Amino acid sequence: MFARGMAEDFVIAHPNREKPSSRLVKLIVVAFLIASAVLVAIVTVGGWEVLAGARALQISYILLYLVMAIFVARWNRGVLPVAAALAIIMLIFAAVSAPGWFDRAQEGFTDPDLDANLLGTITLLLVPVQALLIAFAMAGFTQGWNIEVERLTDGTTRKAPRT
Repeated sequence: MFARGMAEDFVIAHPNREKPSSRLVKLIVVAFLIASAVLVAIVTVGGWEVLAGARALQISYILLYLVMAIFVARWNRGVLPVAAALAIIMLIFAAVSAPGWFDRAQEGFTDPDLDANLLGTITLLLVPVQALLIAFAMAGFTQGWNIEVERLTDGTTRKAPRT
């Protein structure tokens, strides 16, 4: 065991977080989470009058995506598979519901606050955004953001004691 006085002579470093590829993937995942939240918010606000049972689900998705963006921005790797799983569900919902928005643009349907064709286009845009979010979240998960290395304050790596 190390002496108590030596505990102040080292710092915990995360070498995989210093890599440019890890920083880029983190930035992309945060951007896709925020973009997804914004797109879902536009559809929610624009179609509020005609979204009967989906309001609570969409508001939940917006809040979850924003909270996950905060966690990813803080290098929390554990939320990445959750983001990918939620993105799979959102991708399915968006792909299934987009044609309904385009059908709503015809005569006889209640008009949403935004044009139904615009809401359909935004919903279709959610599909590739979710697919890319899945891909980058899983890429980030494999980068090992959680790996820790003990380094001495002079920058060298501390070796484990021999037993």
